[in-house]
Amino acid sequence: MSPTAREGRGPRMIDVARLAGVSHQSVSRVVNGSGGVSPEIRERVERAVAQLRYRRHPAARALATNRTFSIGVVSFGLAQYGPSEALAGIAREAQEAGYSTSLTSLLDVDVESMAEAVGHLIDDSVDGIIVLAPVDAALTAMEGVDVDVPLVLFYPGAHAHEQRVVTDEVRGAELATAHLLDLGHPTVHHISGPEGWLGTSARIAGWRLALQARGIEPPATVEGDWTAAGGAGCAEQLSVVPDVSAVFAANDQMALGAMKAFNAAGLSVPDDISVVGFDDIPGSEYFRPPLTTVRFDFAEVGRRAAHHIFELIAGARPDPARPVVPDLIVRDSARHRPLAVI
Repeated sequence: MSPTAREGRGPRMIDVARLAGVSHQSVSRVVNGSGGVSPEIRERVERAVAQLRYRRHPAARALATNRTFSIGVVSFGLAQYGPSEALAGIAREAQEAGYSTSLTSLLDVDVESMAEAVGHLIDDSVDGIIVLAPVDAALTAMEGVDVDVPLVLFYPGAHAHEQRVVTDEVRGAELATAHLLDLGHPTVHHISGPEGWLGTSARIAGWRLALQARGIEPPATVEGDWTAAGGAGCAEQLSVVPDVSAVFAANDQMALGAMKAFNAAGLSVPDDISVVGFDDIPGSEYFRPPLTTVRFDFAEVGRRAAHHIFELIAGARPDPARPVVPDLIVRDSARHRPLAVI
């Protein structure tokens, strides 16, 4: 039994120093990630830390570094797959780096609500803030809020920037639409997300680009609300439009609802209508039929956001993060357009 265990207390830095045979200052440099120690001393200290199961007290760590080792997250839309997965990625990466996370969820996205959320986090003395609210209103609101700590925004469809983590959702929509065109469909109808979401705008843009690149005039979009019920309602509208043979839905939940509604209208998926979704949510391979969709690693979005904020907190000027890129996942919900019977 170690002396600290016999004395009924946890190990202290001085205990690590005694076991490693080094000074208290050397231990402090190692546990705080500072330089000025040789590889041999660093190894001895790390071995002693592991043996004693020493953990630096958060208050002492904050005092030594002038940081709280806490990051704030302002969120909106966590009911959607992408933002919720990104939040999980942030939390995991923060934990591994020794940071805690403080979450503030927005009910309304306006300057007043955003200012209140940011102010709450700053009052909690966070070292930096990640805004995980992928709607137009959040970005507009942020322009009217003073933030005196490092800030990173999740910005679907945008260009790279040192304060942004972005997903190339325009490219994702292009992949989905081009896949349906390559299958011989003369055009592709789009069930969009609701107005005001950055992902909605990006996916509409990619869909239009893919059609226009082949000289096809995009048909009118049908606006959904990200839910399966909303997708079903959109599909009911499309089912009475002549010659609809291919549909790209802006998320997998709407694609699921659309497939059910098409089947209820007597249209088989994919025999009569091909459907492609977006996100590759867990279980999409078990839809009937399994859903062709666009996959983004949204957990990677969260990890990149966390790394970006860590660099900004450390005083670095990080290079703009490369956009997270999509993959097309081909399954059974889309197939070649049947040849017309003459």
